[in-house]
Amino acid sequence: MSAQITCVGWVRRGVAKETPDKVELSQEELQRIITDAKDELGHLAAEEDEDDDEGIACEDNPDGNTEDVAGDPKGDDEDGKEEDDELAEYGLDRYDEEDAATASLGDSLAGLTVFSCNEEDPYITLKDTDQYEREDFQIKPGDNLILTGRAEKDCCNLEIHVYNSEEDSLYVHHDILLPAYPLCVQWLNFDPSPGEKPGNYAAVGNMTPKIDVWDLDVVDCLEPVFSLGSKQPSQKKKKSKKGAAAEPVEGHTDAVLDLSWNRLIRNVLASGSADDTVILWDLTQGKPATTLHRHTDKVQTLSFHPFEAQTLISGSYDKTAVLYDCRSPDNSNRTWRFSGQVERLTWDHFSPWNFLASTEDGFIYCLDARSDKPVFTLRAHDEEVSGLNLSSQIKGCLVTSSADKHVKIWDILGNKPNLVHSRDMKMGVLFCASCCPDLPFVYAFGGQREGLRVWDISDVAAVAEVFGSRERLVPNTGSQVSGTAATAEMEVSE
Repeated sequence: MSAQITCVGWVRRGVAKETPDKVELSQEELQRIITDAKDELGHLAAEEDEDDDEGIACEDNPDGNTEDVAGDPKGDDEDGKEEDDELAEYGLDRYDEEDAATASLGDSLAGLTVFSCNEEDPYITLKDTDQYEREDFQIKPGDNLILTGRAEKDCCNLEIHVYNSEEDSLYVHHDILLPAYPLCVQWLNFDPSPGEKPGNYAAVGNMTPKIDVWDLDVVDCLEPVFSLGSKQPSQKKKKSKKGAAAEPVEGHTDAVLDLSWNRLIRNVLASGSADDTVILWDLTQGKPATTLHRHTDKVQTLSFHPFEAQTLISGSYDKTAVLYDCRSPDNSNRTWRFSGQVERLTWDHFSPWNFLASTEDGFIYCLDARSDKPVFTLRAHDEEVSGLNLSSQIKGCLVTSSADKHVKIWDILGNKPNLVHSRDMKMGVLFCASCCPDLPFVYAFGGQREGLRVWDISDVAAVAEVFGSRERLVPNTGSQVSGTAATAEMEVSE
């Protein structure tokens, strides 16, 4: 089975270090990491042994029969003869005898020429490979990074790809070994260390309740920069003290399904979990600031408003989306109910009152945060809509991906959606999609197979015809907002 790409995200140009750092561990640090890993593995093994012992105790003699079954010597002899016959064809009894054919192997290699270095070998045209490796290692000003959660049978990785549209190049720069199956990735630049400049980090949610934050400017790192929450309490602890009060858990108690970073208040990160809650994390303290309990089932998607720092929306398996004012989330919220489980949510950065929601039954809803009724409803796909992305700069350009294996491009300008193009990506079930922040027509997709796919949709004639002449607008968000633009946006969103 080929690797799955479970989540994808972009990093803007000019953010990453030109030459990333390489980790060089001292013997003490390496020994500490090995010891910690052994302790954790030993703890997990002890839990598994305890569970196995309980299972064996239940399975031994379920009917209470104590009769001994006598062995059959005759049958054992017959089995032994069959095994000998099967092994005879391999000639294992002659294994140590020298093969005359191999005695002349040295003679056959005598005519081969060996060169001491690549410069002397006339058949090697690429003499110095180090130069090309150094060039690939450096991050150029025109490079975007693409972050992907990659899951294979035996391991999971966070892969950091380098994409350059001018050179038409895409390659894996480095990867990070992850402790569990990745479910979501969120880029952020907040560094909790006092006095530190903005960084280049990726927060990864996985099948555990823990959120790991990795430094993208460091290669070969073995540990995250910091983590939020803790792993789920062991079954052993739960069983040992039934009467005792459970220890309070700081963070989630189940898998983290989605993450959203607040670009306006940079020390705030929101997470949605399979434990039915939304947590607002204070990255300065590394602890939950607020826990929201408005959903009755898994919280699968959430998103901060691009211009209003206090506004957050979340979507759940309970078929609802909830809008919060994070200044008083328990008292200020609004709820919408849909036809199916909410898969993805995204704000329309060109119409700050509006947001889009997709569901498991293939529908897309456009809603005004001030109204209960949808602006429009669209039957977009035959199965769940797993990717829901507006172009970073082209107003009205919406790209959706689905478990029905198709990507569709829509024109929703004027709140009248029209299908522009549809394509079977040949990637199996599609899990995720994301638009490049610097290139409004370039999208990245991840799915069941074929790894990461980057597609410039402007290569499609119909897309170029509809959107090619449309004005490009760059929404101002975060610290990049100019004074005039900020005032204008806040006036719209009051």
